[in-house]
Amino acid sequence: MRSTAPSDLRRGPFTVVEARELGIRWKTLQRNHWTRLSRGQYAWAGLPQDAFLKLRAVLERMPIPFAFSGPTAGWLHRLDLAPCDPIEVTVDRDLPVRARAGVRVRRAALPEMDVVIRRGLPTTSPLRTVRDLGSRRDLTDAVIAVDMALHAGLVDLADLSTFVHANPGTKGIKRLRRVVGLADAGAASPMETRLRLALLTAGLPRPCSQAELTDSAGRMIARVDLYYADRRLAIEYDGENHKVRMAADLKRQNALVNSGYHILRFTAADVATGGTAAAQVRRAREILAKPIR
Repeated sequence: MRSTAPSDLRRGPFTVVEARELGIRWKTLQRNHWTRLSRGQYAWAGLPQDAFLKLRAVLERMPIPFAFSGPTAGWLHRLDLAPCDPIEVTVDRDLPVRARAGVRVRRAALPEMDVVIRRGLPTTSPLRTVRDLGSRRDLTDAVIAVDMALHAGLVDLADLSTFVHANPGTKGIKRLRRVVGLADAGAASPMETRLRLALLTAGLPRPCSQAELTDSAGRMIARVDLYYADRRLAIEYDGENHKVRMAADLKRQNALVNSGYHILRFTAADVATGGTAAAQVRRAREILAKPIR
């Protein structure tokens, strides 16, 4: 985008006061060359209108010290979480901070060791980020986030367990303890986590995640989402890409069946009504437990 805007205003967010000092009036900022980010804060429209711009805008409006936290921090640590829905920041309890549109402000102790720089922005450390995500009220979302972090190698389950045992009176520790008990580093997707939780909350045994199944000669046939070794029962979640790889999936399924495995497949609709999937798995386990006559 071609513009006569001063170069100082094309680098990132700026305030109305900063624009006025460079000869740009408020009325000029209402034109198409400029994007309003918040009250009294703008950016040149030629900049990428992405999450980074929104986070940089918040950065310039927050007191020091602070850190991006929660899902925003998870995204900065490269987890597949929404960074701006809303943007979350943590500030020390003693800092006076006014509410801001689109920003969730959490007040909590923020020791220096809990803050790192990620992608150029102050962010809660990996362990602090996962602790915060795992303490959320929604159990499923909390387990999904922790599974994601474990699978990505952002934190280790042992470190989370150590923190839980060492901090019995910390706010949210009961929720975090339950989440750590349910978490699984093998989970490869949020829907796989949802399916596993549906089985566990229905009282079924814990399945193995991402199990590698072999034939009688020890050759690997497939890696399945969930597996009950005591029933040779494989459980798969079929996402949107199943239609694309249907032929390969059918060939893989035939190989599993011919090697003595049993398989159940579920879709997003089945997972959304978790009781349906759990009931079918329970029934399959009951049938497979009976001796063949």
